Amino acid sequence: MSVSSRAVTTAVLAAAVAAGAYLEPRPLPLVGVAALLVILVALGWPNMLRLPAPGGSRLVVLLSGFGAAAATWYTPSEPVLRHLPMIIAISFVLAFLAEMMRRDGRRRLTESVTGTVAGIVVAVCVAGWVAAARTDAGAMLVATAAFSLAIAAASAALPLKGWRALVVAVVAAVVTGGGVATLLPAMDTVSGAWTGAVAGIVVGGLHLLLERLPALTGKLAGLSAATVPVTVTGMFVFVVGRLVVL
Repeated sequence: MSVSSRAVTTAVLAAAVAAGAYLEPRPLPLVGVAALLVILVALGWPNMLRLPAPGGSRLVVLLSGFGAAAATWYTPSEPVLRHLPMIIAISFVLAFLAEMMRRDGRRRLTESVTGTVAGIVVAVCVAGWVAAARTDAGAMLVATAAFSLAIAAASAALPLKGWRALVVAVVAAVVTGGGVATLLPAMDTVSGAWTGAVAGIVVGGLHLLLERLPALTGKLAGLSAATVPVTVTGMFVFVVGRLVVL
């Protein structure tokens, strides 16, 4: 998958997050979008990292993301992420169990375990979107972050490399976040700019990190790489929302 195709995919998924935040009954549609993000990440994660046991890694990443989103949705009161450590711990145990069940001699064992654990961390970050949507300014916070994320992702399609691409992504996201927040009643320009900065840093940083992976030419790996920024940004948006916005 080309850089431009991944950028468009990321932008479309970010727009889906924004739409899910406003659809009723909240936050159920956003939970559905979160589940979609987890599926897309899990499908191509082993391909992207070229893990030796793709089936087990894919299943563990999928279950961890679903568990994180469901636990956050079902938690009745604050703190809504209080069950997330338990989900992560169970997922780590599943990662080791998946390795124990391998029948291929367990080649590249360390690489397989670390790759699966990294996928777990990425997948559970989707709970941040659900948690952010449940706050007082939730839908507006999610929409501001998602639009900033979409614009930052679109800037990745520009013919820029290295730190220049990162700077452009951050600047575009900050301007977008500030502009969108100005139009929303429960957000202010500075908070929107901070939210946009976080989205831009995540998108630009992951673009720098992943752009040299040769496996991204494959469809599943490219799709997973395009989904990772949207998934990871959710947790950062929730944290920034707690510290700056709410």
